[in-house]
Amino acid sequence: MISNILFLIITVLAVGLFIWQIRKIRRNINLGRDKEIKGSTAKRLNKLILVAFGQQKMFKRPWPAILHGIVYIGFVVINIEVLEIVMDGIFGTHRALSFLGPVYSALMAVNEVLAFLVIIACVLFLIRRNVTKVPRLTRGPEMRAWNQLDANVILITEIVLMLALFAFNTADLKLAAISGEELAGSFPISNLLAKSIHTTHLAGLEAVRSVGWWFHILGIFAFLNYLPSSKHFHIIMAFPNVYYSNLEPKGKFTINESITHEIKAMLDPSYQVPPLPEGVEPQKFGAKDVEDLNWKQLMDAYTCTECGRCTDVCPANITGKLLSPRKIVMDTRDRMEEKGEHPAIFKPNYYKEQGEPRVKVTEEKTLLRGYVTPEELWACTTCNACVESCPVNIDQLSSIMEMRRYLVLEESAAPAALNAMFTNLENNGAPWAFSPSDRLNWADNLFVNTK
Repeated sequence: MISNILFLIITVLAVGLFIWQIRKIRRNINLGRDKEIKGSTAKRLNKLILVAFGQQKMFKRPWPAILHGIVYIGFVVINIEVLEIVMDGIFGTHRALSFLGPVYSALMAVNEVLAFLVIIACVLFLIRRNVTKVPRLTRGPEMRAWNQLDANVILITEIVLMLALFAFNTADLKLAAISGEELAGSFPISNLLAKSIHTTHLAGLEAVRSVGWWFHILGIFAFLNYLPSSKHFHIIMAFPNVYYSNLEPKGKFTINESITHEIKAMLDPSYQVPPLPEGVEPQKFGAKDVEDLNWKQLMDAYTCTECGRCTDVCPANITGKLLSPRKIVMDTRDRMEEKGEHPAIFKPNYYKEQGEPRVKVTEEKTLLRGYVTPEELWACTTCNACVESCPVNIDQLSSIMEMRRYLVLEESAAPAALNAMFTNLENNGAPWAFSPSDRLNWADNLFVNTK
């Protein structure tokens, strides 16, 4: 009875701490501007099923996709046994879902096979990160010691949790065999382990079963509350982020209503610019800080998996320019938590190494120039390669364009070549430095030369 009460208290505290962190993240995301999400619900559900649940974009790289798929499916299925453990812990039962009969046996068998495959997949992921050192996972000014440590902590934790689960099941099977009982369920991996154990020491087996049970569930609770500080928070955020994906054609940019009204008034003197509602301030052009971005762009920052696929396909980054789309997203998250609240008890995103950073920023406490430099922004070719490659449908380009707009429309800080083009557009109605009356001169010259 005491252990049940203790377990219930721990469960309530773990869930409560997680909700407390989620509320902080929600407040951070709400720092952004309002954005009305439009588009077909059916299309959004289709994207949710294909991209978030089906991991459609992951399979552009089959080898890591298969490993990631094993871990993902294992995570989903193993949660069934976690649910059973929670029920057993609260109500004092043992194998509470065993009443499902053959269904339970099938679930436990699949659960064990997946747990074994998860261990193999996590070991291979550790090798990819720490031995072969896949460049996109380790390189870049944004990839600091914390990012590598974070990935290793999660992978090692998953391995240890699976081993604890096997310890619990193996000891449970051995105890049942010694007492002449038949344990409900099918456990192919644990059965093999149990047959290799020849001890009949009941106290030792009960200790292993108890330690395995408690370690597994307490590890799950710790894992749950570690997620908001980790890049692995994407296992939760991927689903709402994909659902709210931009359904507009790639390459279609947003417009500023005040500029639209101004142009209409220039073209038609009779056009009446609608007044702003009372108490509403004029909208700023572009984005200088996180509150100038919309809430979906801030949600993107919390969804980032730090996989580096966006930076890996970025033509600017490939040719040695400073732009890294992953860095833009991670900088947005860091600035958001600097200005708002950090969700966790500790602040891992603030761990900085000593040394000269590759990208120099000013001391200005804003996203633009405080974290992201104009040089990075102007390196972007707006090709949408980063958006297309992201497995969780982050729109890196929209944030880049908003900060560019601020540079152009608020600071008049566009590069000289662009300023020349703007002048030509204003004076000549075209990007070239020729009067409209001279546009057909080439045709006249061609006609003369062909006589």
